[in-house]
Amino acid sequence: MKLKAMAACAALMLAACASEPEARPAADALTTRSVSGGDIVGYIDAETGAQVWQGIPFAAAPEGDLRWRAPRPVEGWSLTRAAIAHPEMCPQITNALNAEATGAEPGQLVGSEDCLKLDVYAPAGAGPDDAGRPVMVWIHGGANVWGSASQYDGAQLASDQNVVVVVIQYRLGPLGFFAHPDLADDADLEFDSAANFALLDQIAALEWVQANAAQFGGDASNVTIFGESAGGHNVAGLMASPLAEGLFHRAIIQSGSFVSVPLEEAQSEGEFSATAAAERFAGPDAGADAIRTAPLQAVYDAYAGEGLGEGLPRMIQDGVTIPLGPMAEAFSNPETFNAVPVITGTNKDELKLFNVLDPALTRRWFGVIIRVQDQQFFDILSDYQSRLWRIMAVDEAAARMTTGGHDAVWAYRFDWDEGGTMAFMDMSKLLGAAHAMEIPFVFNHFDFFGRLDGALFNDRNAGGREAVASSMGAYWANFARTGDPDAAGGPDWPSWRNDGALMRFDTPESGGPEVITGRDTVTRLGADLEADDRLSDEQRCMIRERLVFWRTEIDDLPEMGCAASAG
Repeated sequence: MKLKAMAACAALMLAACASEPEARPAADALTTRSVSGGDIVGYIDAETGAQVWQGIPFAAAPEGDLRWRAPRPVEGWSLTRAAIAHPEMCPQITNALNAEATGAEPGQLVGSEDCLKLDVYAPAGAGPDDAGRPVMVWIHGGANVWGSASQYDGAQLASDQNVVVVVIQYRLGPLGFFAHPDLADDADLEFDSAANFALLDQIAALEWVQANAAQFGGDASNVTIFGESAGGHNVAGLMASPLAEGLFHRAIIQSGSFVSVPLEEAQSEGEFSATAAAERFAGPDAGADAIRTAPLQAVYDAYAGEGLGEGLPRMIQDGVTIPLGPMAEAFSNPETFNAVPVITGTNKDELKLFNVLDPALTRRWFGVIIRVQDQQFFDILSDYQSRLWRIMAVDEAAARMTTGGHDAVWAYRFDWDEGGTMAFMDMSKLLGAAHAMEIPFVFNHFDFFGRLDGALFNDRNAGGREAVASSMGAYWANFARTGDPDAAGGPDWPSWRNDGALMRFDTPESGGPEVITGRDTVTRLGADLEADDRLSDEQRCMIRERLVFWRTEIDDLPEMGCAASAG
């Protein structure tokens, strides 16, 4: 998948999670627990009554000689450790999303390599004497180049659904995905020869959950991994990873992906391959020691411009964390992936998030007010692009798994598009059910998009969105609890079959939640685009070009007379 503009455009939303730093809460002795490494103490969330622990190390800092190696065990501590503040984010380049939260201008390197830490949220009273709750491990998104645990508050979800929520961090960008052959040859341990160090971090976090879930009232034999966007991509990676076998028991992929990059390409093909990048930050013919000890700023400078967006290889077919062949093919046979019950889904208007900042489609006034130039074309383009995302992440993936014999697959589409207005901007049209919009509904926590929250979520839409949040939370938690998402109070959610059954999440006034049917395919999408009489030939070719540019692996769209711009 082409990621050009994804990280930058996502700035309108996910980094808007930025807010003024709050005073640290007071530690509460009732939350004292013993975990791998030593004793910790957390606090009680004033709004929900949930118990919260933040910044718990699950692995040693992967810095110095441990950079680009598998995570090592955490070094213990002797005194009780206060776990009352989010961990510092992993190294990343600031963008319009995270700049406000960090206090740095976009384009700056922030974060610490001592970042392999996690946050835990548990219901009031949950503890080692009552350890039977499902554990839900959240893997954050951000194109696998930015993001942090501090963006997500699991207190309400834990309290509403009586589950334990764990939010993890992992290495990002070139620290998380790097396939240099000299580093593999310099491996001290077997898994040091991997290329997806981010996946190894997530596996280490899941091993920590296995060892410590009971301390927070969780059942280590009932762990669900869930994540959105790059987090969903990582969930798919963990499902394909033989190293993660037995560490989780259900999986939820929200707006994810199943694509991967061949090892040879990640090693040496292209401007942003590991070999080319290492030559820039460590010099020609530099060995493993020089590569590992290069200044962190120099490493990131080697990916200036589009390197961390479009160019950086991610989810590399390293033969260690995931198979050497295309990752998606692993899902064709339950014997070749961790075939746990899985939910996969997308949002109806995914690509509106990215299109809204495209100067070819919109205009900005005073640097703030965004107006769409042609609302009909904007909607049509976003619809075809969002359909393609669904086809790749839901229809084809679900069909591949079920055809191979894995029947425990469910699918959904998120349709809530009732955002309010701000500065003459109608969020229901500008964003609709855009990428990431479902996250606050899953967490039932609507303090998420920063400056946009007041516009998106208001008194007029409170009743409907609260109903959607209640429904999604119940389905997600029941899936975590039983491996089947059916929830009391809502319609039965059938598993995926050839008719392509999906649960459509929307307000009761808009008919949701409800089951809809109908599989989509690239062939059908192409036929619809070719016959769409709402479009001029120029507009049709523009849509085709964008589809092919974004998902280079599709090869069955008709030419439509657009061969010159087919990409």
